[in-house]
Amino acid sequence: MAQSLAEINIHLIFSTQFRYAFLNDHIRPNLFCYMAALAKKQGSHVYEIGGVADHAHVLLTLPRTMMLAQLVMLLKKESSKWIKREHDVAAFAWQNGYGAFSVSSSKIAVVRRYIREQEKHHQQNTFQDEMRLFLKHTRLSFDEKYLWD
Repeated sequence: MAQSLAEINIHLIFSTQFRYAFLNDHIRPNLFCYMAALAKKQGSHVYEIGGVADHAHVLLTLPRTMMLAQLVMLLKKESSKWIKREHDVAAFAWQNGYGAFSVSSSKIAVVRRYIREQEKHHQQNTFQDEMRLFLKHTRLSFDEKYLWD
């Protein structure tokens, strides 16, 4: 094949450090637009970005020429700098880790709806509960003592 083609859809989930509720209603919309612009600049197609005060969900394609860890590092590093600069939140930090889950093209609409309904979802479930359910659903093994920071 003369051309390299790929569509790898990823649902990223990451929290603020210690799940501090830094991402208020004023910060979130602009933050998510900024993160989308960062990802698009790298060649990613962004389907949806959303979240609540203590974490974010990003549904996007992995750029063909970039490793997942590089993309996540870029999104977290640059958005962290942006929050500190634009919203004067010097103590802001993202958690060290992240969750990344593959998404079938046929499930994009379902995941987009899930991300849009984060506020409703988190009226009953914590971020930790949500991550445990994702990990259980995907059968990804983990040691809980290393899961949170």
